[in-house]
Amino acid sequence: MKKSALTPPVASKKPHPTLIHNTELPDNYAWLRDKGSPEVTAYLEAENAYTADAMSGTEPLQTALYEEILSHIQEDDVSVPYRDGAWEYLTRTTKGSQYPRFSRYPTAQPEAEQVILDINALAEGQPFMSIGATGISPDGKLLAYTTDNTGFRQYTLAIKNLETGETLTDTAQRVGSLAWAADSATLLYTTEDDQTKRQDRAFRLTLSSLNPSTLTPQQSPAVEIFHEPDERFNIGIGRTRDRKYFLLEAGSHTTSETHFLSTATPNSTFTLIAPRVDDEEYSVDHRDGFFYIRTNWNAEQFRLMRAPVSAVLKGTSFNSSINTASEKGALAPEGARESWQEILPENKESPLEDFDLFQTFLVASYRERGLPVLRVFSLNDQGTPITPNDIRFPDPAYTAYGDINRDFNATTFRYSYQSLVRPASVFEYDVATHQSTLLKQQAVPGGFDASLYTSERLWFKAPDGVEVPISLVYRQDKFRLDGQSSPIYVYGYGSYGYALPLGFSASRLALLDRGIVVAYAHIRGGGELGDPWHDAGKMMQKRNTFTDFIAATEHLIAHGYGDPTRVAIEGGSAGGLLMGAVTNMRPDLFTAVLSHVPFVDVMNTMLDATLPLTVAEYEEWGNPNEPEAFAYMRSYSPYDNLESLINAPIPAMLVKTSLNDSQVMYWEPAKYVAKLRTLKTNPTPLLLHINMDAGHGGASGRYDYLKEIAFDYAFLLTQLGVA
Repeated sequence: MKKSALTPPVASKKPHPTLIHNTELPDNYAWLRDKGSPEVTAYLEAENAYTADAMSGTEPLQTALYEEILSHIQEDDVSVPYRDGAWEYLTRTTKGSQYPRFSRYPTAQPEAEQVILDINALAEGQPFMSIGATGISPDGKLLAYTTDNTGFRQYTLAIKNLETGETLTDTAQRVGSLAWAADSATLLYTTEDDQTKRQDRAFRLTLSSLNPSTLTPQQSPAVEIFHEPDERFNIGIGRTRDRKYFLLEAGSHTTSETHFLSTATPNSTFTLIAPRVDDEEYSVDHRDGFFYIRTNWNAEQFRLMRAPVSAVLKGTSFNSSINTASEKGALAPEGARESWQEILPENKESPLEDFDLFQTFLVASYRERGLPVLRVFSLNDQGTPITPNDIRFPDPAYTAYGDINRDFNATTFRYSYQSLVRPASVFEYDVATHQSTLLKQQAVPGGFDASLYTSERLWFKAPDGVEVPISLVYRQDKFRLDGQSSPIYVYGYGSYGYALPLGFSASRLALLDRGIVVAYAHIRGGGELGDPWHDAGKMMQKRNTFTDFIAATEHLIAHGYGDPTRVAIEGGSAGGLLMGAVTNMRPDLFTAVLSHVPFVDVMNTMLDATLPLTVAEYEEWGNPNEPEAFAYMRSYSPYDNLESLINAPIPAMLVKTSLNDSQVMYWEPAKYVAKLRTLKTNPTPLLLHINMDAGHGGASGRYDYLKEIAFDYAFLLTQLGVA
């Protein structure tokens, strides 16, 4: 990487202070929030020019990395077909095409395959294209789908006649979830608030009852059937696997409730299963007149219960066309949970993450020591689980979960499995024989040899004595456990109870083949060890997330896994907060920092309730309008603690964002970099790159996305001295 010939843009203006709790929050960069203004646009373009100039010396390396990564991608590919009704559905990718095509064929007639949705066609003339929700009508004739062409995660509903190809576009705006009624002419969907982007309303749209295939809506517009007024809550709508009921769930970060309605009578009324209770969550499916309910009611690590639908129906229903969540809550039956019967008790050492319910069996997804276990139970005549059998996996660090299983009457269960060294695979498990059959393992061309790579699972003690896991992978012939031969790259997240997926990555081979050890720190705030693990790294215990990550890096170095002079770290979104916090706390520990769409301006964002997500996020970070929470959040907010880096050995940093990000607004990383530049005195690069045509996840096209990865890797490899 050459030294940039350009001068970094200057963004500072007069202070823009906020006074709260007798504390002033100065902000010289608030003007960068004026999205679309000529001044802001010019500044962001100047930042991109500065970064491009600084990275110009790595262009041959970027090209080499891109071609190398692409060589490991099966460009012409097809997914394992799955059955849904009378059809088999699949996804195809074609060499040279940025996006996949969705296809189907009549069961047992693959020669009659037809494309039902080509995302490449939708993307023509668009800088960005993403598909959100999709749903096929029960008769197989209509496809409802949503699209976003900016990256702002604002989706528009369309309905396509799969027999004629006719499409009803722009049917509804800001659509989140959707589900079809049994009549194949009624569609229920949810929408978001214009300002906060909170999914808060549900609607019913009925196509012409005389000829639904014409896609002609009735004269009346879609009818609002639900409104959730509590700003902490989002709603979503789906169906039970047997398709007998709609399920409308309202959930915050810590609390949920579910309402149900027969898919045969979509114009009827919803019924509340059990009213919301703070800090209690439950999710629902249905079988033979019983609701099966995963819940943390009196069970911190969750248990499985069931309740007769008839008992729930004795409670109070609400008119879906007029009532709001607050009204239903007031009418909710007392003691609704008392009819629930426990069928799988809580296991305090193994959180119950999810369950898949079928006519003759169910699959419970647990975590043991932070790793997934799929436990298959047959169901007896009473519908209770018996004779469990575990599906277990060979690698020390992996990801496993249920794949697409649409057939409620199936006798087999499809699941996905991959690890840090094993490509993604789809298996089918026979419930009767307990045998798994491999349906497909993702091909990895370009000379990949799995035997060259090794993964490990380590545990270390955090500063307060709590044991924390780390997963890591390296290429055996390039690794020496001597503390000096191998550069090391550590990835972290640690928020929202999200467990880091330990999957295979074709692009990661570019790092491993150059001798870099890649590690994933499963720090508190994540979900690897259940809700208690999340709780121990959020709100007033958030600092555990940062100290765990620092301790994980120190542990790896101390035990010889990496060279202490060549340490790279990466995180995105809430993981970008992690990057900012640990850099402020221990800048001497890291050589290079890669921070994607980082949530670094914690105080200004969480004090602005008009921004998307803010109010709902109080349950993750705290409410800064409360003095104690304000003081604690301010103590770690990266943007508000950059002064700690004055005269410090600041590592090389590449900060990336997107102009249309709806979750972490572009101005957070822009302000962060601008302020850091005024304090930085050492010569390491500080770069900001803004994708002007994308959102939170970066580029939408698969080739464009690979080029972004090559850009990131060129930065890291250069800074680690292995380019």
